[in-house]
Amino acid sequence: MSSKITIIGAGSVGATIAYKLSYEDIASEIVMIDINKDKAEGEVMDIKQGTCFRNPISIVAGDYEDAKGSDIVIITSGIARKPGQTRIELAQTNVNIIKSITPEIVKAAPDAKYIIVSNPVDVLTYVFTKISGLPENQIIGSGTLLDTARLRSGLSEHYGVAQKNIHAYVFGEHGDSSFVPWSGATIATVNVDDYYESMKKIGIDLGELDKDGMEEFVHKSGGEVIAKKGATFYAVSVAVCQLCSMVVAASDSVATVSSLMHGEYGIEDVCVSVLCLVGPNGVQGKVPMRLTDEEVAKLQASANKLKEVIAQLDI
Repeated sequence: MSSKITIIGAGSVGATIAYKLSYEDIASEIVMIDINKDKAEGEVMDIKQGTCFRNPISIVAGDYEDAKGSDIVIITSGIARKPGQTRIELAQTNVNIIKSITPEIVKAAPDAKYIIVSNPVDVLTYVFTKISGLPENQIIGSGTLLDTARLRSGLSEHYGVAQKNIHAYVFGEHGDSSFVPWSGATIATVNVDDYYESMKKIGIDLGELDKDGMEEFVHKSGGEVIAKKGATFYAVSVAVCQLCSMVVAASDSVATVSSLMHGEYGIEDVCVSVLCLVGPNGVQGKVPMRLTDEEVAKLQASANKLKEVIAQLDI
């Protein structure tokens, strides 16, 4: 694999992504850029000195011009969420940061696929899409990919079945207005409700799923981790590396990522997460999942919440 990946932001998330990538076969070159050059250099030294047990890989700290030729650029820059703070409260500060970054990095790497990770990710993906001048397919917001991973982790524990057998997703904002389209949540093609009933028939009583409780678990997980350890970075880094593997893969995958809506589910001019086809050409388009009227209404409400925030911002 000869991919070059640039990571902007050497904080906990950016550094953890770089560390995980350093032990994957996704990239042969990694560039870390941060306004604090010493921090970037220190992270690179620490990561690099642990790569003697793998095939050679180039990891450097650099400036925007060093991103030239990147296949993927990952943007993690921004002020981290504090305990009790919502992602939306971060909006204007991190919008200003991404506005300063965008012209510099796009000039250096105009052909890269961009993965936006900084929060509020849907707002920043929208801003980057509007100001970068890049084709929309090159821009991928990490969106609810992490929320979906949290959901599958919770469902796996409840049903006692491997996560790889679970196909359930989180739609909407990466935040409190997100929701689970339970009508399409399955375990090995069997709807989760039907799976529960079928297990009872063979003598395995798993207990009925508390769907509201499971959604609350997804919503509160990030805040709980922040309250307990100060920040979240492991799980989101795994999700971002998974996105990178999709982009460099030979074929497309389906994932809940944030991208600009063009009338799907009656939603326009905002970035939210729905099923998307993601692969070597970036976001190929939306995969139309059949939702109930109630689920469409929830998705529209989530989109409208983001639009209200965007309307108050200086973009």
